[in-house]
This record gives sequence, structure tokens and C-alpha cells, in this order.
Amino acid sequence: MKGIGVKAIAFVGYPVTDVDRAKDFYGRVLGLDCTMDHEVPEQRIRWIEYDIGAGTLAISNAWAPGGQSGPSAALEVEDLDAALEWLKSEGVALKSEVMASPSCRFAVIADPDGNELILHQHHPS
Repeated sequence: MKGIGVKAIAFVGYPVTDVDRAKDFYGRVLGLDCTMDHEVPEQRIRWIEYDIGAGTLAISNAWAPGGQSGPSAALEVEDLDAALEWLKSEGVALKSEVMASPSCRFAVIADPDGNELILHQHHPS
């Protein structure tokens, strides 16, 4: 075993203030399928997961947004331009213009709590 034996990223988690609003954004606006919606009523905590490929994106009110820049998830999309048009029609603003690298094109948006998400499209190989 090398180090502590990390095998994979279990999930990327984002803190949210309004779970229903965030679930609408990630589900309806981004089109992700909710794979878990777990509530702990006595603690007023909710944990929601979206399985994306081999990874998982989680949102929860289990911890408060810190207002600081932190990690962000990069979501691979089929058509970056079409995705950005859809988001524009939903009132989602770009945090950055579309940028390009030798391997991809990408742009940055934010969820309703200001958590940044990268929309990413690989160039055809």
C-alpha cells in the first residue's frame, strides 16, 4: 500500500443554504439525476447525491457555505455552447467567458449559493 491507500474520489460536496432551491438547480436546470435524497429531520440536515459517470456530486446543508473560494467540480458536457444557451435561458450567469486549452473548452458558472462549477468539453480526439 502506498500512503493511506486512496483508491478514488468518493464525492465532491458543496454546502448549500436552501436545499430545495439547490436540488432544483442541479436537477432541473443542470439535468442531473438525483440518486440519493437523505434527510436527518432531528438535525434539520439533508444530503443529496447525483452520480455522474464514475463520480458523485453531493449537496447538503450539513455545513455552511464559507464564502471563500474552494474546490469546484468540472462537469463534462456533450455540447458546451448548447449547455451555455440553456443556462442563459434559465438566468444563470457566466463567471468566466469560454476559455480553450489544447485539450478542451470550458466555462465557469455558479450555483445559487455561489459554488463554482466548471462546464467542460473535450475537443474531439
